[in-house]
Amino acid sequence: MNQNEYDVVIIGAGPGGYVTAIRAVQLGLSACVIEKDRPGGVCLNIGCIPSKALIHQAEIFSAAAGLEEMGIILDTSGFKYETVFQKSRKIADTLSKGVQFLLKKNKVELVEGTAKIVGENEVEIDSGKKVRGKQIIVATGSSPRQVPGFEFDGKIVLSSDHALMLEELPKRILILGGGAIGCEFAHIMNSFGVEVTIVEMLDHLLPNEDEETVKILARSFKKRKIKLLTSAKATALEKNEDSAVVTVEDRKGKIQEIEVDKVLVVVGRDPNTKGIGLENVGINTDRGFIPVGDYYRTSVDTIFAIGDVVASPQLAHVASAEGEIAVEHIAGKNPEKKVNPNLIPGAVYTEPQVASFGLTLPKAQEQGQPAAAASFPYRAAGKAVAIGQIEGQVKIVYNTETKEMLGAQIAGADATELIHEILLAKKAELLPEDIATMIHAHPTLSETIMEAARAVEGWMIHA
Repeated sequence: MNQNEYDVVIIGAGPGGYVTAIRAVQLGLSACVIEKDRPGGVCLNIGCIPSKALIHQAEIFSAAAGLEEMGIILDTSGFKYETVFQKSRKIADTLSKGVQFLLKKNKVELVEGTAKIVGENEVEIDSGKKVRGKQIIVATGSSPRQVPGFEFDGKIVLSSDHALMLEELPKRILILGGGAIGCEFAHIMNSFGVEVTIVEMLDHLLPNEDEETVKILARSFKKRKIKLLTSAKATALEKNEDSAVVTVEDRKGKIQEIEVDKVLVVVGRDPNTKGIGLENVGINTDRGFIPVGDYYRTSVDTIFAIGDVVASPQLAHVASAEGEIAVEHIAGKNPEKKVNPNLIPGAVYTEPQVASFGLTLPKAQEQGQPAAAASFPYRAAGKAVAIGQIEGQVKIVYNTETKEMLGAQIAGADATELIHEILLAKKAELLPEDIATMIHAHPTLSETIMEAARAVEGWMIHA
């Protein structure tokens, strides 16, 4: 095998690509990963990592009110958002360099450039170099979706990429889209004093989440004076030099005009499948996504696709898991054929946080399952009261005949961490009784999980 031939050639070094490459080498395969930008992809560079850095700093900033309750007065007049931005970039840079180190440590060849598939076993880079692989894995990720009439200009109309790169905050912003990204940006902006309006076409924020659970977040947002316009759509945009007027119409036909400094459009992401040479090997897309079968193999036996380019949840951890399945299959292992959609955790880093997996109660009932839900409120947990985080709830959805857990939803402090206890129990095929009878340290927020499991069994203690 010459220096330009590998067992696996991976296009894209995001959470799907670089994890897949490292796993390939661990399994005894030679691997090359091609990246046109910086290793780490959207997640590390202009996505989940820098946004979480901003969220952390926003929560520190907004915690000043808690200090005032203790008689401490803080002078925030010297605050500059630019320093918050710079810190988030430093964190992203550190982790991107960390990915480069991991690739080098694991003897993965990192090639810079834009790749195009030119054959079933061959990829050409824009430098003219050609790389051959016994197998090719497409992991090119996704990009912010454009909305007609609200096209990104980087000045007034922003994508999530633009918003993460702001060095100065606007006074007023309208966020078009009440999904996870929209809610997280609303949390960040509001914490730093920006006047925020969210416009969501569907009935409630986080449309894919349990409605009752999301109401807890919506109440918190309303208390913080974040304006929520659900069952509404933005119909027109009039841009001025430094501001814009957005026309919003609700389901009843009521129209209002909202003047803002910036408009953030976060209504989903489109797969990066154009211009990567799929047509050269006869791979057709469906709504931009690459159709895949077992182990994420495409219609061409030697080519696989993972992450945001396939029609599965567009989450970094899903891309990584899909890549591991594909490359383990290539290495002759016997992994699951695909990621189990009911075992994928979702996490929204707002305040309160929202986390979930599996089925909501309405979804379970739609499937004809004999389902019910049991819940436990944060305000009944000693630790939640002690730390002043009483707004929240743990809900477990279960089969009433077998007691099998079908899903869970949590809104509240540390929800994105707590969800994994229930998820692990589900994956291990445990029942609520197993959680209910396990000793949990007191006082902890994890006791809310124990009590919700006891609620399934009908013997909740503290509520």
